[in-house]
Amino acid sequence: MRLTALLAMAARVKVPPDYRYGTSRPWTVGAQRMNPPGKKRRKVFVEPIQPEEWSLFKGDTVEVLAGKDSGKQGKISQVIRARNWVILEGLNTHYRYIGRSGEYRGTYIASESPLLVREVALVDPSDRKPTQVEWRFTEEGERVRVSLRSGRILPKPVVQRRDGIVPEQWKDGPKDTSPDDALEKTYSASLKTFEEEITGATGVMETRAGRRTFWY
Repeated sequence: MRLTALLAMAARVKVPPDYRYGTSRPWTVGAQRMNPPGKKRRKVFVEPIQPEEWSLFKGDTVEVLAGKDSGKQGKISQVIRARNWVILEGLNTHYRYIGRSGEYRGTYIASESPLLVREVALVDPSDRKPTQVEWRFTEEGERVRVSLRSGRILPKPVVQRRDGIVPEQWKDGPKDTSPDDALEKTYSASLKTFEEEITGATGVMETRAGRRTFWY
């Protein structure tokens, strides 16, 4: 595991209790524009789904069950659990007019709208048809997704990160910091100054007394 992965696990975005999630990440400019400080937006009620019961992940192939693209299949490109949303690549799109400024008339771009999780179904690779899934345990104790129609195990998709690394397939190299080394506590807090700690660690004996100072 890389040190950057450990730091990413520790860095969690904190949002206000009444924060309204959208398709933009909370730390982006678009999300900050939709949730400006001091403005309280209308509360959105979302059907609660326990984290352990969530069965759709980025990279899964699903079929649309409702809307203008009903019956089409696509791959999940983004999952927004706070709103029970999934975004599919190239499906459920609408056009937006952006970039208008001065003499430039702007342009239309295709933007993918989110779909609720109940509006899509996971595709069974055995027959390429939508199916309902449930979580079960194997004989080895591994928790897996199983198709209710065919009984086939549907493994989680392997997704490549932006830096080209697949976390499930990553192997530490000689220059990678191991998790044990990254989490090892090597500093002991003390009331000594930095200079006193250096002289004590190097074995230098300082006989001079420091001049007393006052805060006022």
